[in-house]
Amino acid sequence: TYDHGAIVRGDRSKKKVAFTGDTFADGGEIIANTLKAKHVNASFFLTGNFYRNPAFERVIRRLKSDDHYLGAHSDKHLLYCSWTDRDSLLVSKEEFSNDLLANYSAMERFGIKRKDAHYFIPPYEWYNDSISKWTTQLDIQLINFSPGTRSTADYTTPDLKNYRSSETIYNSIINYEKTKPAGLNGFILLMHIGAGPDRTDKFYKRMPELIKYLKLKGYHFQTVDQLLKAE
Repeated sequence: TYDHGAIVRGDRSKKKVAFTGDTFADGGEIIANTLKAKHVNASFFLTGNFYRNPAFERVIRRLKSDDHYLGAHSDKHLLYCSWTDRDSLLVSKEEFSNDLLANYSAMERFGIKRKDAHYFIPPYEWYNDSISKWTTQLDIQLINFSPGTRSTADYTTPDLKNYRSSETIYNSIINYEKTKPAGLNGFILLMHIGAGPDRTDKFYKRMPELIKYLKLKGYHFQTVDQLLKAE
């Protein structure tokens, strides 16, 4: 399934979990330990800011050594287009290209080459047709999370209007799986690798429970390149 040129869902027979990171990585070790214990491989889309942060080097190398997919999420976490007018670009093609390529340059330090990280999640998970076109011209494939659950709200804090508790987020995923004809087949389920100190209700602590539930339902977890290889 595509939206504005980005792949947002796979072939509806496989499962995928993706994480993004820019400023916070407080869930990194917990997430890595959970995935290893559950024998699950996931995909992590991180900004250049994240890759360059010395405090995050250990968790990045851990994720790579555990055979997770490491991809790009822009270098400086730019907002590409207006929230109120999606067609209104806030960056030029040159600014977009330079920023994204800088993200890939930061990844090279960890031995991650562009050809091995073909898929890219846009910052803020917000983009338009122009961004999709420019991404394709760089021989990179834009993807985004599958809509329908509240998983992306795991970064929100109680002072925000869009705050969602971990219980609410968890139930939204389970209810979607139960009520939709195809369940979570082919789903790109996006969560964040960190939420910062102002959110004490960390959703990544519910990951063992969520993975157990989905495995009992017959789901198989794959990295994004495995899930989308047919596309």
